Amino acid sequence: MTTAFKITTADQVIIRFRFYNEAPVTVESFTKALPFTETFFHARTSGQEIWTDKAPALEIIQENASVFTEIGEVVLGPTKPKRVRTAGFMGIYYGEGKGLDACNIFAKVFDEDLSLLQKLGNKIWMHGTENLRFEILI
Repeated sequence: MTTAFKITTADQVIIRFRFYNEAPVTVESFTKALPFTETFFHARTSGQEIWTDKAPALEIIQENASVFTEIGEVVLGPTKPKRVRTAGFMGIYYGEGKGLDACNIFAKVFDEDLSLLQKLGNKIWMHGTENLRFEILI
């Protein structure tokens, strides 16, 4: 069973994340979508978060969902129930923040990689977008 994934930045920096057991449907669907590359932006209204509205198209239920996150957590907007405004969105919190609607919280950055994530978040905030590559961590 896969327990982690990594992102690789445009500068070839690798940042690792552990999956949460509390979101098994989300983790399984996300894992099947790997690998992929997507452009991430800075979220101006939810705090220190980078996000994309082009997350892999996953038919996932709402599980371990909240608007409240911890630093380093990764979220996906569920497609069920249909009322969720964040469906198809993916976010990574590199600092304090609060989502606009409940998202499935399914992973968190490795403690030793938090500073790398914070540098990435600040880089995107200051300079715009960045393409990130998502892959299984072997």
